Amino acid sequence: MATAERTTERPGSPEEAAELLRSLGEAGKPLRPRGGGTKLDWGGLGEPTVVDVETTGMARILEHNVGDLTAVLEAGVPLAEAQAAFAAEDQMLALDPPLGKDDAATVGGMVATADSGPLRHRYGGVRDLVVGISIALSDGTLAKAGGKVIKNVAGYDLGKLFAGSYGTLGLIVSVTVRLHPRPVATATALGAAGDPDRLARAATLLAGLPLEADSLDATWNGGAGRLLARFGGATARDQAEATATRMREAGLDDARAVEDDDDLWNSVRDAQRCADGASLKVSGRVSDLAAVVRATESAGGALVSRAAHGLTWITLDPGDLVRRATGVRDALDPRSVVLLDGPPDLRRELDAWGTLDAGAVTVMRRLKERFDTARIFRPGAFVGGI
Repeated sequence: MATAERTTERPGSPEEAAELLRSLGEAGKPLRPRGGGTKLDWGGLGEPTVVDVETTGMARILEHNVGDLTAVLEAGVPLAEAQAAFAAEDQMLALDPPLGKDDAATVGGMVATADSGPLRHRYGGVRDLVVGISIALSDGTLAKAGGKVIKNVAGYDLGKLFAGSYGTLGLIVSVTVRLHPRPVATATALGAAGDPDRLARAATLLAGLPLEADSLDATWNGGAGRLLARFGGATARDQAEATATRMREAGLDDARAVEDDDDLWNSVRDAQRCADGASLKVSGRVSDLAAVVRATESAGGALVSRAAHGLTWITLDPGDLVRRATGVRDALDPRSVVLLDGPPDLRRELDAWGTLDAGAVTVMRRLKERFDTARIFRPGAFVGGI
């Protein structure tokens, strides 16, 4: 049986999107939401889809309320473009995930995948900074929740529900986000360790201190680990120097403060992705860092970790990915290890989500039935083949 040719639709407004989804739902045509195309493969392989619904036709900054530190953005706005507009008013959206090729990542795609970067340490993730959301569903419904409420879906916090839904429940058409002042200066304290336990002890120590750091990350690559703490504001340099002293006291080597740190943090952020091999996201505890480092070393990989959150991204270069990724999962069981980047052959052999609690899958299945009544949004791509 021939595979249906994939087509692309690009609605120019929420109303157009809703009408398009209604028609696709009635025709039973499975679809894949698409923003900048930087994370299209995330999630399970799922069932074949025949339509890409692009959000690039909805790419306007609808409001930037400078005095209230909020903004309303259509889903197709590139995150880099939004940040540039906010920076012109000395503000920022404190979400800084990797932006992908040509900085193409969009606001909607970031929310749909709950993607985040080093600023998560201080400001939280997508669920903390999205205060309102508008969505289009497969029955043609437009629903809104949170800021500027027009219509709610009773009983659901749509912003939290759709963050991390991977485009399997509905189409995000716009979001209202909370902004923060942009720091006037930044500085970073960093120290090194060649032993996983020493790195983990220092990370745990700093995570428990009232440092007021914007970011606190650990990295490991080729037997070498680093701990990095970034500060923002007029006293950033002083805070970084004081933290470098604490790092030395915690047993880290070559601890120092640096002010010209943008490239340093860009490299940390980029270490969450792997275009040619695989990337795995580990969700655990702060005390897990040494175990995660050892699992990464055994697989010949590298990692970056939000040291105070227990979240780690492991990247694996090409070569025997099924065995190595499976080895990471086995070593870190029962922690959640989700496959993000990876080629199709790896996805065919390794379930992207791993084993989850049956009760949780049942709840998620009911949510899928409630929101995607026509079952056209990436069917089979979410947890448990939902």
